[in-house]
This record gives sequence, structure tokens and C-alpha cells, in this order.
Amino acid sequence: MTLRFLPWAAVCAMTLAACGDSADSTAEGGAAAADTAATAAAVPAAGDAMDPARDAAEAPKGPLTTMTFASYEHDFGTIKEGESVTHVFTFTNTGSEPLLIQQCKGSCGCTVPQCPTQPIPPGGKGSIEVKFNSAGKKNAQTKQVTIDANTDPFQTKLTIKANVLPADGAK
Repeated sequence: MTLRFLPWAAVCAMTLAACGDSADSTAEGGAAAADTAATAAAVPAAGDAMDPARDAAEAPKGPLTTMTFASYEHDFGTIKEGESVTHVFTFTNTGSEPLLIQQCKGSCGCTVPQCPTQPIPPGGKGSIEVKFNSAGKKNAQTKQVTIDANTDPFQTKLTIKANVLPADGAK
């Protein structure tokens, strides 16, 4: 019986101890308010959501350029589960330096981009082929392709969408 009581006693003791710390901080000339303000400044605002890919990305080295896509999003519409579909995104190097694409990466293994490996001269055009394999996917699907290049901003995101109908006999 005492073993069942022990965890509850520990929780109650920690709760009371935590309440005591809070009261002491407030009594010390508003230190709790200062701590709260410092914490609020360190936490990003709702619109500044944490983006691990952006945070881990290296800043481009060398001269920067810009690229502009004809479209940043493509909707495949309704497809059947198991179908593979492809879309080609076209872009133009609208800057004054050669465009160097360092990496193209899909948001999951079902989304595979093919990016140019050669520099695109200023004013030159290029394309990125994106294949989406709907095997094992159902309903509304939204996937992204992240492109790292010597551009400002460093990363460009393309989006593909599809409504995947379950295969016959699947639930």
C-alpha cells in the first residue's frame, strides 16, 4: 500500500516546490516578469515557425543570382493509388551570375526530383523533373521539393499536389 502512495507523494511535493519557486521569483522585484519577457524574446513568433531545413542549410558561397519559375506549384488532380506521375517545372536564371544548383530534395521518398547539374548562364533556362509515386498513398497529398542554389533566398520550394483514390479493394 505504501508503494502505491509514494509516486503521488512525490508529485505533490514537486508541485508545492515549484509553486514556492514561483512565489519567490515574484517577490524578488519582478524577476519572474523579466524571465518571462526574456523567454518570449527567445521564442519565435507564430509567423516565424522553426524550419529545420532552412536552419541547417549553408549560406551560398560566391556571387548570388536569382531564378524564377513559370509555376511553383502543380496539381496532378485525381490519380489512382499506385500510379506514378511526372511534372516538369521550368525556370529562368534571372540574375547576372551563373546559376549553380547544389541540391534538389523531395520531402519524402515518393517524390523524386531530377535537377540540372551544369551551371545555367544568366538568361538561360532550365527544368526540374519531379516524379511522384502514389504507391501506399491515399486521399489529398501535398509534397515539396527543396532546391538549394547560389540564389537569394538560398532555398526555393516547389509543391506538388494530388488526390489519390484508394486502389480497388483497399479501404
